[in-house]
Amino acid sequence: MSHEQTVLQYLDDQDEKLSYLARAIWERPEIALEERFASTLLADDLAAAGFHVERNIGGMPTAFIASYGSGAPIIGILGEYDALPGLSQQLATTRSPLHNGGPGHGCGHNLFGVASYGAALALKSLIESAQISGTIRYYGCPAEETLVGKTFMAQAGVFDDLAVALAWHPSDSNMVWAGSSLAMNSFKVNFYGLSSHAAVDPHNGRSALDGAMLMDVGVNYLREHIIPEARIHSVITSGGQAPNVVPAYAQIWYYVRAPRRDQVEAIYARLLDIAKGAALMSGTSFDIDFVTGCYDVLPNNTLGRLMLEKLRTAGPIAFTDEEQAFARELQATFATGVLQSAFEQTQRQSNVELDPAALDTPLWGEILPHIETTAAMPGSTEVGDVSQITPTGQLTTTCWPLGTPAHSWQIVASSGSSIGFKGMLLAAKALALTGLELFTQPALLAEVQAEFKRKTQGRAYVSPIPEGTVPH
Repeated sequence: MSHEQTVLQYLDDQDEKLSYLARAIWERPEIALEERFASTLLADDLAAAGFHVERNIGGMPTAFIASYGSGAPIIGILGEYDALPGLSQQLATTRSPLHNGGPGHGCGHNLFGVASYGAALALKSLIESAQISGTIRYYGCPAEETLVGKTFMAQAGVFDDLAVALAWHPSDSNMVWAGSSLAMNSFKVNFYGLSSHAAVDPHNGRSALDGAMLMDVGVNYLREHIIPEARIHSVITSGGQAPNVVPAYAQIWYYVRAPRRDQVEAIYARLLDIAKGAALMSGTSFDIDFVTGCYDVLPNNTLGRLMLEKLRTAGPIAFTDEEQAFARELQATFATGVLQSAFEQTQRQSNVELDPAALDTPLWGEILPHIETTAAMPGSTEVGDVSQITPTGQLTTTCWPLGTPAHSWQIVASSGSSIGFKGMLLAAKALALTGLELFTQPALLAEVQAEFKRKTQGRAYVSPIPEGTVPH
């Protein structure tokens, strides 16, 4: 039996256990930095399997690293397991929360962390039997949804010695993620004023809310004078408690996004100037609570081509009639036009003319080609920071119906079902086969690293997080 066949057979044998773990995490959803059950479940199991486990990475109790083997190359596999607030959902095709207002796995991270865990175990079994040599390392990454986990882990230097990093994400299609993402800063501006009676002596007060609102007015004027690809979002998280009391405290929370890290930093500097002006105009003071910042993803086309090859070796996925029917009922709850839009987007991503009849099939089990592009998706991910440190590749697998809205209850329902588990198993196989090739083909690994060096041009990674900032 070849090494590839050994890996595929190993993961087929682990299918029941992987599904059990993914369902257990799905049933106990935990939001960012609170993933105690999920992280402990995975870390303890890896330790029992013989991995050396380090916990509390980057000052985060739910972050861990599990390593097996010795020497080079060191190949890392990223895992995530945080849920989203307010998305509690049963395995149903109508909105049916398990716990009103509770969290749910609306991005499929119950699958993400477990598939990566399975791939790490498969490669560990080959190292253990001396069929390959090197080190496999699993990264338990918390708080992806708040872009905190990997950024603070990167600041701690835990990715610095990797030869390559591998990742994946649940999706509605099986393909390699070849594009980039938006760099981002997340920060809160706290304004401090002086309270007074709003009717009796407003002249003695200084409204912190005025500071926050004036800042947002200034930011709105700024929008005309930044690059069109940039995005600025904000919410006022605290604006006072009663209209007849001049607020002594207010807070406004911003996200600044742009295709490149240097663009984010330039826009961020201008927002700080606006904060100073707003404080002067309102007679208040302010400070900055920097939450996190991340880089754009640096694609590696050599690695992407390898991942596509291994995805094809491991796939496709065979979905049952019952699973297709469940998915079709979920699609019936989508807004008008969502399916057509998703179909067109998938065509652009795969650079292939798709048969419109495919819209009649909710779950796409085949492996799609991809176009090697640096086009940025409109969102952000702290996988970008890892990709700026070491060559990084990502793939997606079908874990929910075509067109399923991101961060939705429909994703929760599908990610807790056999649909999600089948996509998870394909991801585990593709990640493990990719790792196997990199362990056994040094010339290929060298080509991956050479592309990384060409693109970074010797540029060292610098954490966007100010020293002294703690994860929160």
